[in-house]
Amino acid sequence: MRVLLIVPVIKVGRMAGQFAKPRSDPFEEINGVKLPSYKGDNINGDTFDEKSRIPDPHRLIRAYMQSAATLNLLRAFATGGYAAMQRVTEWNLDFVENCEQGDRYQELAHRVDEALGFMAAAGLTVDHPIMSTTDFWTSHECLLLPYEQALTREDSTSGLFYDCSAHMVWVGERTRQLDGAHVEFLRGVANPLGIKVSQKMDPNELIKLIDILNPANKPGRITVIVRMGAENMRVKLSHLVRAVRGAGQIVTWVCDPMHGNTIKAPCGLKTRAFDSILAEVRAFFDVHEQEGSYPGGIHLEMTGQNVTECIGGSRTVTYDDLGSRYHTHCDPRLNASQSLELSFIVAERLRRRRMSTQRL
Repeated sequence: MRVLLIVPVIKVGRMAGQFAKPRSDPFEEINGVKLPSYKGDNINGDTFDEKSRIPDPHRLIRAYMQSAATLNLLRAFATGGYAAMQRVTEWNLDFVENCEQGDRYQELAHRVDEALGFMAAAGLTVDHPIMSTTDFWTSHECLLLPYEQALTREDSTSGLFYDCSAHMVWVGERTRQLDGAHVEFLRGVANPLGIKVSQKMDPNELIKLIDILNPANKPGRITVIVRMGAENMRVKLSHLVRAVRGAGQIVTWVCDPMHGNTIKAPCGLKTRAFDSILAEVRAFFDVHEQEGSYPGGIHLEMTGQNVTECIGGSRTVTYDDLGSRYHTHCDPRLNASQSLELSFIVAERLRRRRMSTQRL
C-alpha cells in the first residue's frame, strides 16, 4: 500500500538578487564588432557599446538597493492582505480574461470561494492569518562570489553562517566543480542549497557534490534542479535518481524546463518553445513515476506582463510576434497566459496521480 502525503507548496521566487548572468562566451560579436558579454546588471550593461560593457563596482550597490526594495515590496504583498484567499478572483490579469485559461481560472476561483464560505461556516474566518497571509522566499544562483561573501553573516544564536542575499542559493552548471570556490563557499553556509544539473552530470559526481554540501544528510538542505530537455530527461534522469537513492541521500527533485530549451529565432532573439517546455515537464513526471520517486517542484521563468518572448501556447506566439513585446534583457519568459496554461496541465497531472495513489 502506498501512503498519500499532503505537503504545503513552498513558493520561491528567482528575484531580489538575480543580477548576475553566466555566459557561455566571454565575448559577443555583432556586425564585426567584438565586445565583452553582458554579465548581468550588477556587473555591466546590456547596451552593445564599449562603455556599457565595462564592469562597474557601483552596480553592486545599486543591485543591493533594488533587491532590498523588492524584498520590502514582497513582504508588504505577502502580509498586507494582497495574498488573502478571498481575493482569489482578483488575481488573474485582464489580458487572459477572454481565453480558455482565464475561464478555467475563474472556475477554480469560484470553487475556492465556495470552500472559503464552508470554512467560515465551520469557524475558520477570513480574519485568521492563515487566510490572509502567505510565506514567500527568494532565490538566485550563487554566481558572483564577492557579492555573496559581502552579504554573509554569522547568526549570533546558532553560530551558523548564512548568505543573506537570498533564502536559497544554488550552484550552476558552470560553477559546481567539486574543488571550486563556489562549492567551497556554499559548503560553509547554512542556507537551503540548489544544485543545477544537466545531461552532462555524472551520477557519481552528483553523489560526491551532495555529500560535500550536505554531509549530515539533513532533509531540506539540497534541491537538485534538473535541466536537460525532454529527450535527455527520459534517458538521464533515472540514472541520477537511482544513484542518489542508492547512496541514501535525501534531496528534493525539481524540474527546470526553461534553460534546456533555449533556441535562437530567425530574427536573432533568444526564445523558448512552449511545447518543448511542456514536453520536459511531462518527461520529469513520467520518470519519477517510473522510479517511484517524488517530483518535488518546477522552476519557471515567467512574468505577469503580456510579453512575447516564448513561442507557442494556446494563444499562439509566433516567431513573427517576438519583436512586438520582447522586454527581457536576459532569458525569455512565459507570459501570464502561457504560465496559467502550464499550471493547469501540471495540476491535472498531480490530480490524476493523487487519485491513482488513493485507489492503491
